[in-house]
Amino acid sequence: MESGSTANPALAGVRNIIAVASGKGGVGKSTVAANLAIALQMHGQKVGLMDADIYGPSVPMMMGVGPVDPQIANFPIEKYDLKLMSLGFLPDATKGVLLRGPMVGKWVTTFLTQINWGDLDFLVIDMPPGTGDAQLTLCQVANVTGAVIVTTPQDVSLLDAVKALNMFNQLRTPVLGVIENMSYFVGDDGKRYEIFRHGGGKRLAAEANVAFLGEVPIDPRVAECGDAGEPMIRRHTESPAAKAYLALAGAVMDAAANAKTDALPEVVL
Repeated sequence: MESGSTANPALAGVRNIIAVASGKGGVGKSTVAANLAIALQMHGQKVGLMDADIYGPSVPMMMGVGPVDPQIANFPIEKYDLKLMSLGFLPDATKGVLLRGPMVGKWVTTFLTQINWGDLDFLVIDMPPGTGDAQLTLCQVANVTGAVIVTTPQDVSLLDAVKALNMFNQLRTPVLGVIENMSYFVGDDGKRYEIFRHGGGKRLAAEANVAFLGEVPIDPRVAECGDAGEPMIRRHTESPAAKAYLALAGAVMDAAANAKTDALPEVVL
């Protein structure tokens, strides 16, 4: 399914737009978005990563790109063979952003309509948590191929993930599937520990009748690499987490190719 549209020249060359979303914060959504973008690129795709989390942009730190001078810089910024855009690239972003809801939508619209993304196979969009202005604007301005919902295994995350599923269904945006992040941890003893329980993401996907795209294990190096500005999948390519991201990218590519634009019923669990 192609998401580029001649009605929006900035996205005309973008074949697939993938929203990475969650119902609540703290589930590792931005980490998943960053590593998924790199994983897609490793699969030979041309990829962009757009940070739609206007209040709490994470892409600059995760990709090792500090504030830039907008008088000089060409947007989108390029790093690791990705095209990147975030409000965090602007000089005053570190001071905090005080914006009313409509201004959030305005910034998201600006990124989608005034940034020339060029020729991309995938534009991965790191959404803010919840169901608000950024999500509404994205689905109104762009022809979104589909959303992936990131959750952790425990019930409190699943409750909010259902809200995100319902929101995209109401906006007639396909949900490509569910990713269970922080799924388990393998200790030095080789044993598997399910710190936050396990299997909630797969159960949610089954009950919502969407695909379960996969699970990502806990690995402290994921956070360390994100803080260092180099996503883990680049630095530790043979780790279980990196292999999980590569498998997720393949699943997302398959799901995007098969995405349907039909309206979906509201999920009630």
